[in-house]
Amino acid sequence: MSVGGIGATQGASGGIDRVMALRAQILERNQALARANSTAGAPAATPDINGAKPTSFTSAMEDALKNVNDGQQKASDLSASYERGETIDIAKVMLARQQASVGFEATLQVRNKLLSAYKDIMSMPV
Repeated sequence: MSVGGIGATQGASGGIDRVMALRAQILERNQALARANSTAGAPAATPDINGAKPTSFTSAMEDALKNVNDGQQKASDLSASYERGETIDIAKVMLARQQASVGFEATLQVRNKLLSAYKDIMSMPV
């Protein structure tokens, strides 16, 4: 999945279509990882949509960043354990690493959108 050059050679509508296609791919991979985790007996690292709602945007962002950080830490721990020769299934290690990668990529996209929105708001005439 190549992200470079989105909209560089395409028009605005082509860039949006490309972003939406990438978003769909990320969501499909996230669902596949959740299904793989549930069949492997590990709890899914997806946020609980039906649970208690955060009270503010700040707490929602903190929770999301903590989840991404926890996923990356888990992947790092599993990788280190596998490299030390402990009996860990390579599929479990690769799933954790892919899940951490998808979480980080989604976080990066949210950050980019927030920065873009901030720049748009700051450039508005008063």
